[in-house]
Amino acid sequence: MRIALPIAGAVALAVFLPEVHPSAIELDGVTVETVRMKTRDGITLVADVYRPDAEGRFATLLERTPYDRRGESDEARALAAAGFAVIKQDVRGRFDSEGEFDPFRHESEDGYDAVEWAAGQPYSNGQVGMFGGSYVGAAQILAAMAHPPHLVAIFPYVTASEYYEGWTYQHGALMQWFATSWSSGLAVDTLRRKAQDRVQQHLRAWERDSTSPLSSYPLLDLPAPTDVAPYFRDWLAHETNDDYWRKVKVSDHYSEMSVKALHGGGWHDLFLRGSIENFLGLKAKAATAEARAGQRLLLGPWAHAATSPEGKIGDVTFGREAVLDMTATIRDWMDYALKGVHNTFASQRPVRIFVMGTNAWREEAEFPPARAIPTRYYLQSGSGRTEGFLTPKTFGNSPAQNYDYNPDDPVPTLGGRLCCGNVLPPGPSDQSSLGSRPDVLVFSTAPLANDVEVTGWLTLELFASTSARDTDFTAVLADVDEHGYARFLTDGIVRGRYRESTTTAVPLEPGTIYKVAIDLWATSNRFKTNHRIRLYVSSSNFPRFDRNRNTGEPILNASRSVIAHQTVYSDKEHPSALVLPVVPNP
Repeated sequence: MRIALPIAGAVALAVFLPEVHPSAIELDGVTVETVRMKTRDGITLVADVYRPDAEGRFATLLERTPYDRRGESDEARALAAAGFAVIKQDVRGRFDSEGEFDPFRHESEDGYDAVEWAAGQPYSNGQVGMFGGSYVGAAQILAAMAHPPHLVAIFPYVTASEYYEGWTYQHGALMQWFATSWSSGLAVDTLRRKAQDRVQQHLRAWERDSTSPLSSYPLLDLPAPTDVAPYFRDWLAHETNDDYWRKVKVSDHYSEMSVKALHGGGWHDLFLRGSIENFLGLKAKAATAEARAGQRLLLGPWAHAATSPEGKIGDVTFGREAVLDMTATIRDWMDYALKGVHNTFASQRPVRIFVMGTNAWREEAEFPPARAIPTRYYLQSGSGRTEGFLTPKTFGNSPAQNYDYNPDDPVPTLGGRLCCGNVLPPGPSDQSSLGSRPDVLVFSTAPLANDVEVTGWLTLELFASTSARDTDFTAVLADVDEHGYARFLTDGIVRGRYRESTTTAVPLEPGTIYKVAIDLWATSNRFKTNHRIRLYVSSSNFPRFDRNRNTGEPILNASRSVIAHQTVYSDKEHPSALVLPVVPNP
């Protein structure tokens, strides 16, 4: 695989930023001050503090971000106006903070130091909460893993539970679009920092050389692309779930954490599984009874992108009820968790989910709902290349279906769980064009006679064989309306050589039939009467996942590809089935 980070367009951002000086500004009853703190190893981290312009000590909210602390200042001001001291800090190696940025590696220690520093400030009452989404959510979970004594509550939104499975890889396949686009986005600030340092060094040397003509002035001296995101190559080199990843595997440390947490996740978010697993893990294993009872789960239709004021995500407008008022949610959660306010978080059930299809919120006692019934829809082949069927019974004589997977012509990703940027918009989109490809098998129910609600974990149990030593099997689930629009619900993938474990590669035996469990993560959707449940089965979903070249070579330098002949079975001995958690109608 070629490693090319598209950062050339960021050259113009390699500017000299002014030094940070402590200063306090008062506006609308909120005081804003830029401050510095030292980590245990002497690195200076820069933060902006927003606090009420009043005497007293306040519950303190901390956001540690790699995306520039100066963003979303209105949110910080609103929270300060609501009676919190708010600290927004650049993490190590980002923007104004010193050090080198290496994702995840310093967030436990630096997070611990930042929490305890915040708790000791004269404006803090010692009660510290953390908030924010994506990597900012990871910074919270990793800080909680170090269990700083003054960290009471967190609100990790759309984030993961570990950084191999569900952040960088999914069942052995690289989450390529996210890994590349996120790394390139991070590289812009690193490029600025490194270019600035290099230019100043060369400028000093140039000025000392009195014989140098002005034409030799080193206007820019850019680092190599791989130097601005060296961790990207590390991710490719560690394609198994090895010690590199286990050092920051949050889910191994739930029993050591004692924080209350509101876990926010989106049905269309690429970190959905991690959001749910963090809730389940802390609810079951947290270090104290108070922490176990203090877990809440909020699941909306959101993607890893902004929701419009009308509640539009991807192609679909879910309504204004789908819009999350983030500032109000942070305020209410921290009022409850840090101040003891008896608000809806004290009175509601611990789980709140948005049921798509009906587009309404519902409270639950647990996730998945205990009343959901695992229901098998068996795959039955159609005649020739016609659409197959999803049926509640297996007929036992359904013939196998074949297709060829060519890595040079992969099945395109159409919306869904994507990040980052607008080139490939995330969220629900029409999947119907997938059915026209010769390398995609389609299975649908008949038009439904009644509404069917599916809420919980989903799995495809697929019996399949291949002509290759390695290959992928993929699945996409859609809700098809009366007009043929196939709305994306969820997807999944299994890399053949990691079908048994993501710690060790085991080659496939060509021609051998394997039972492959494709984890489709979770959803909550009511398929309306006359809609159809549809499943697309193939061997690629690109560029959401990297293309399997069907050779079994490590992905770091793989370049050779072969076409794989795939066979999917659905007979009595090989009953391939989609397993859906069906919630009985009231």
